[in-house]
Amino acid sequence: MPPRKLPRHLVWLEAFAAAVEAGSLEGAAVYLGVARSVVSEHLRALEQSLGEGEPLLERGPGRRLHLTPRGQRLYEGTQTPLHQLDLKRLRDLASTEASLRLGLNHTLSIMLLGDIARDAAQANIKLEVGFGGPFELVREVQTRQRDLVVGFSPLPPHRDVEAESLQALPFVVLAGPESTLRSRVGASRALHVKDLVEQPFVDWLRNDPYGGANTARFTAHQVRVREVARVESFLHLFDLLHAFPQACAITPDLRPLRPFPPEFHVWPLREEQPQFVEVVALWPMGAMSTEARLVLQGLRRRLGQKRRKSE
Repeated sequence: MPPRKLPRHLVWLEAFAAAVEAGSLEGAAVYLGVARSVVSEHLRALEQSLGEGEPLLERGPGRRLHLTPRGQRLYEGTQTPLHQLDLKRLRDLASTEASLRLGLNHTLSIMLLGDIARDAAQANIKLEVGFGGPFELVREVQTRQRDLVVGFSPLPPHRDVEAESLQALPFVVLAGPESTLRSRVGASRALHVKDLVEQPFVDWLRNDPYGGANTARFTAHQVRVREVARVESFLHLFDLLHAFPQACAITPDLRPLRPFPPEFHVWPLREEQPQFVEVVALWPMGAMSTEARLVLQGLRRRLGQKRRKSE
């Protein structure tokens, strides 16, 4: 047999996963094509490297191997792509220390991360935070690289992912401080897409779902606007509306999460079929950890309080 090219800790992990799935050292040895003593040696090396020899497997009824609590945490992490599994990651997975691997949408990180971090700190939860777009975050949940993700929808159902809607956000028209919309339509009533004819407009990038929605709105009502800029993230929208103070945009109403700048003008968007963007929580199917549940409870409570204040 040619020598393995995997790092040693991944060879040990391969033997561990094979023993779990076969239910015995003998079955793992047959699967890997090595002697039983080699599988046993790899398991001992892995246990020693991760926690001073504390066992990952134990004998159960019928002499079949079963996971210990440490082993269960580690095995769940073996679904992660191999390039993510350095020895430090394996130690984290097998640790009994409370931890949470959290993924966040970039915009929501500005609005929610501080409160999430305070909840984690009060519960002595080690927090590891990453950021990404919707599809990247979903993949990380599917491959169990994240214990919990908070992002925006709409998202279709995804294999091996559970989801919960935390907040539904309608769309609004947001205008810069020098927009003529204020003098034309006043401050009280809702605006229709038709009210934006020939207005200077900041749109979302074409591959952004919000930009696609705006294109569909304008096409359906035969409305033309004067596009002055495109933006990738809500984080940049305020800067562009300051730079183009006569322009407007159609955007999710994030005021339940964070106030708009006071110099901007806001109107509800009136649509024949109202659309919403939801703040959603995602986690691996059937695998919500205690730490994820605690953080999610805090998010539900805070978002509920902010929603009531904004109403």
